[in-house]
Amino acid sequence: MATLTTQTITRAGVTPTYAAVSGGGDACEVGDDIYLHFKNTNAAARNVTLAIPAGASTYPNVTYTNPVVNVPATTGDKLVGPISALFKDPTTGLCQITYDASANLTVGCFKLQAP
Repeated sequence: MATLTTQTITRAGVTPTYAAVSGGGDACEVGDDIYLHFKNTNAAARNVTLAIPAGASTYPNVTYTNPVVNVPATTGDKLVGPISALFKDPTTGLCQITYDASANLTVGCFKLQAP
């Protein structure tokens, strides 16, 4: 599992870089200003799962399920976020991300600069 490097989006812009996803999953920082951008060039769609740790809800009787994001085949682009504190793993402090398959799937992690 690799920890994704967060790239800051400033008013001057950012030249985004993307990394191949790790077969065993990845992790990223969490925050209301964190977003993930997935690109899929494979002939098959890919499913990305963001883990919500057990007990993450602070509301009584509310149970969250891990969101599964479908990244379309061939020219699939999907922007996901914000990756809020709801996704914060209590051990690592990061969001845990898994994939149904990793071939030809890349990801970039982005943070919006504060005003």
